Amino acid sequence: MIKLVCTLLVALVAALSSTLAAANEFSALRAQLSAARESLVTMLVNKEKRGADHQKVVKDTADAVSAHLAKLKAPAGKETQFKELVDNWNAFKKTREVDLVPAILAGKEDEAKKIAGGIQKDRITKCQQLVGELGG
Repeated sequence: MIKLVCTLLVALVAALSSTLAAANEFSALRAQLSAARESLVTMLVNKEKRGADHQKVVKDTADAVSAHLAKLKAPAGKETQFKELVDNWNAFKKTREVDLVPAILAGKEDEAKKIAGGIQKDRITKCQQLVGELGG
């Protein structure tokens, strides 16, 4: 009987540890999403932050999110939300690289602000919402 209770206790602790580890991973992802958005907004609103150094920060923060997402697995029963998160992030990153950053660097501030405050804002908000649903 004691052996059975100990086995169940160990299984419970392992399950809780796994859940906490997943929550920590999604919390870390939430911070990375925020950093990616912040680095881009900084580039958009500060002309002096459009040089090669800050362009690298913008790229690196987005790449960090992509790398982190690639290592994560969907929590049990939340595969749909996880796929939606990945799809939203990929769309966000593609628009960022293909449309938004080039518009900023070309000095097309009105166009860039429209993109950043429109579809990109919607996408990053959705990503943050989904991260919360996934445990972050």
